[in-house]
Amino acid sequence: MRNLLQPRGKFVSRTLGLHKGEISTQSSEAINMKIIRFFAIPLLSFSFIASPALADDFTIDHRGAHAFVQFKASHLGYSYVIGRFNDFSGTFSYDPDNPATARTSVTIDASSVDSNHAERDKHLRSADFFAVSTYPEITFISSAFEQASDGSVRITGDLTLRGVTKIITIDGRHVGHGDDPWGGYRRGLEGNVILNAADFGFPNWVGEVEIYLVVEGIRK
Repeated sequence: MRNLLQPRGKFVSRTLGLHKGEISTQSSEAINMKIIRFFAIPLLSFSFIASPALADDFTIDHRGAHAFVQFKASHLGYSYVIGRFNDFSGTFSYDPDNPATARTSVTIDASSVDSNHAERDKHLRSADFFAVSTYPEITFISSAFEQASDGSVRITGDLTLRGVTKIITIDGRHVGHGDDPWGGYRRGLEGNVILNAADFGFPNWVGEVEIYLVVEGIRK
């Protein structure tokens, strides 16, 4: 049976650089290897060109105090209560060549609420507000990421607070990215969103609450 890789015709001999008489003197195996290399190298090169870039995955660095979740709410219309959540964790992925594929997931320990006043924080943890014994976690899971030409971003996703899930959109921007002094790579963003507290079961008089967050991620 004829070897199916055996070259024939002028096209193959010219393309592979075989001169007249060389086909008869070279071994079948050597010619076959030339044919394999001829087709394999372009295909291999194409696979590298066609492969899409992968998004970088980051872990939010809250333990190093490089990430914050803060809130600001009106106090009787005369002043503001400003606080934060001290314990939270999360991840995000980002591909600068394809920002629309970015995703993030954050979990906040509701009992870590801190308004710099022990008695008020105790009240905030009660059933009147965060009801942490019933709803110990606050979560946000993104579903869409939009990036404008000026670098500003809009992150849309599901916020679950006090057992109620609502779609929210965070307006944000890139802060920066690059190597850190410890051999890692970091990327940071900031954003804010205004929530209607009553939508999540808080008393109507609480009104609107502004959430401000800073996220610094360490690439995995």
